[in-house]
Amino acid sequence: QVRLVESGGGLVQPGGSLRLSCAASGFTFSSSRMKWYRQAPGKEREWVAAIGTTGGDTNYADSVKGRFTISRDNAKNTVYLQMNSLKPDDTAVYYCKAARFGSWGQGTQVTVSS
Repeated sequence: QVRLVESGGGLVQPGGSLRLSCAASGFTFSSSRMKWYRQAPGKEREWVAAIGTTGGDTNYADSVKGRFTISRDNAKNTVYLQMNSLKPDDTAVYYCKAARFGSWGQGTQVTVSS
């Protein structure tokens, strides 16, 4: 059974940084492309970033390009999202997902506010 547990969210001031983690289990993590999504209040869930199986292939939404970095540690079955230069518009619940499965974790709340 696919299980995804996100962590690392919190309250941060504009311009600050956070590092999100997603611990995965129940599938062959090292063979799975992984993605981060986010959902702001009253908005649709949107894709944020994706990473290939070995970590060398990354893609980002235009809204986060140059500020966010996705990475993974296949030995720990964990995918990360380093978020720098955070803006109030980044406020959302952040979710990770294995590209080939439909399961979602519970998400982690990120709030950017002064």
